[in-house]
Amino acid sequence: MADEPSGTFQVPLWRAIAVFRFASMAYVVAMSAVNLTDYAHPLGAIPALALLVGWSVAAAYLYARPAWRGWPLLGADLAVTLVLLLASPWVVGRTAIDNGVPSLAVAWQAGPVLAWAVSGGRRRGAVAAVVVGLADVSVRAKLTHASATGLMLMLLAGVAVGHVARLGVESEQRLQRAVELEAATRERERLARGIHDSVLQVLALVQRRAAHLDGEAAELARLAGEQEAALRALVAGRPPRSWQPPRQEARRRARPRQRAGPEVDLRAILDGYASPAVSIAAPATPVRLPADVAHEVGAAVGAALDNVARHAGPEARAWVLLEEEDGTVTVAVRDDGPGIPAGRLAEAAREGRLGVAQSIRGRIADLGGAVEIISAPGEGTEVELRLRVSR
Repeated sequence: MADEPSGTFQVPLWRAIAVFRFASMAYVVAMSAVNLTDYAHPLGAIPALALLVGWSVAAAYLYARPAWRGWPLLGADLAVTLVLLLASPWVVGRTAIDNGVPSLAVAWQAGPVLAWAVSGGRRRGAVAAVVVGLADVSVRAKLTHASATGLMLMLLAGVAVGHVARLGVESEQRLQRAVELEAATRERERLARGIHDSVLQVLALVQRRAAHLDGEAAELARLAGEQEAALRALVAGRPPRSWQPPRQEARRRARPRQRAGPEVDLRAILDGYASPAVSIAAPATPVRLPADVAHEVGAAVGAALDNVARHAGPEARAWVLLEEEDGTVTVAVRDDGPGIPAGRLAEAAREGRLGVAQSIRGRIADLGGAVEIISAPGEGTEVELRLRVSR
């Protein structure tokens, strides 16, 4: 584990250690005031307590800055604790300590153990616990069950806190990588939609129109087909066929919020698709959506109509029906074409043909909506886009 792991997870841990230092400092001062008459050298407790209070304030200030949580600070923290522990036999007296009078560090001595554990994990916490525990045992005239129990508790605290701190840092790093991967995936999907709506369609058109020609035109059609296939594989994120990805747990996709901004009438956008072959039916009242949301819905409808033109034949007709009811906007695109054979959509997605997967489903999913496709051979196709809007 790095000497200075960074991350927001550690911030509350360092704050908790600072609170522990001040609480244990108050306990030590109170115990010293109560047992001062039993000390072997009561005046020696004054500089010792001054050091304890001063270092508690300094440590809280220094550990609050991530850049200073290195070996010099950790070493000084441990050294101050050892000084207070090793001074206890002279100030308090071994006889008094063996009779139950607390040492000068008592509970406060756990502070550096916790700091070492949070900064470096289980091993570093265990090392600090052993050093402090052995120093605490050395100030006593004889080893008792109580002193051995204190050593074990110190060791367990260092290991447990270090383990939790390390898990927290690793979890935070994994979360950061997941967020970056999610952002990269969304950007790739956004680019894939744009590429499908422009470059891929042009390459497919060139391949179809020039495939039956001879000479350079046929070579151009072949190259266009190869580039179309390669580009589809690229935007679909498919690996080479010779490589098999490891089995991974399916990643749940967070439902994004719809974006805010100036509103536009969705009817005006859909009216732009009207033609002799496409009929638009919309409510008499405006259907207002944020501009970016409305344009994404319009682009999804355009992709559905493009599929009708390319797959249903030149004589096919399409109808676009727009409805808004109870906060839900529904756009249905119907055609009288031959319909979609069972399993064809899944096969197209595997082949990298992203018309439905990205240009339609992807756009609406990014807006938090849903797409339902109803089709049967010989009965046409209906693509229904549903989007919940907040007012």
